[in-house]
Amino acid sequence: MSPLLQTCIPLPSSGRNPVAHTGCSEPCLAGCLNLHQFAEALGNAVDAKDPQLFNHSHDVAETGRILAGAMGLDPTEVELVHIAGHLHDIGKIGIPDVVLQKQGALDRNEWCWMKRHPEIGAEIVRPVAPFNTPGGVADIILGHHEQYDGSGYPQGLRKEHIPLGARIVAVADTLSALLRDRPYRRGCSFEQALAEIRRCSGSQFDPAVIGMLGRRRDEIREILAAPEAFLARRFSERILGAASAAA
Repeated sequence: MSPLLQTCIPLPSSGRNPVAHTGCSEPCLAGCLNLHQFAEALGNAVDAKDPQLFNHSHDVAETGRILAGAMGLDPTEVELVHIAGHLHDIGKIGIPDVVLQKQGALDRNEWCWMKRHPEIGAEIVRPVAPFNTPGGVADIILGHHEQYDGSGYPQGLRKEHIPLGARIVAVADTLSALLRDRPYRRGCSFEQALAEIRRCSGSQFDPAVIGMLGRRRDEIREILAAPEAFLARRFSERILGAASAAA
């Protein structure tokens, strides 16, 4: 398989299922780039609804990409986790602003609304064929609030029944949230966030994902501090570099 095929998100062709192409072309490459860029734009739109979430989706996407690659996912799967990181909270556009922007604790009815956002998000992206594969972007969005011990939502899945991409995004999501200020608390240091995530190993989070977070901590800490423009350029170089290698 060519290097480009290994990094290419399977795109639907006329009359075919959305499977990896036998030969990858410039239109296919452009489609991959457009999907990533569109996903990033939608993630930014969600973050814009709440100033406290500035760059949150971006951080989750970048952390998820590093963890997915380190855990041995193939390049296509890594890019799908990266896209899912950008889109993991897209379902919040269906949650009333009075709930999203509430400064205090949510009441029971408000919490019920908030817990719907993974299902809403999954349904939003399912019409995009490359996102609707088993364990792909839609399933990652649906499962990113499941917990390793089965106490999460919306389906109460546990352990390996939760897609690996969702287990990865769950850790990346929590890391970003802990690092950022909230109306009710100050953000903590990277080491404090890592300690808190480790405390939830085997209950909220997959121990294997947490172990990899610890091993890649320096790279992740650096990437979260990098300027967004640098990261966008590096992503384009990664995809376009694969195209050159395949030529």
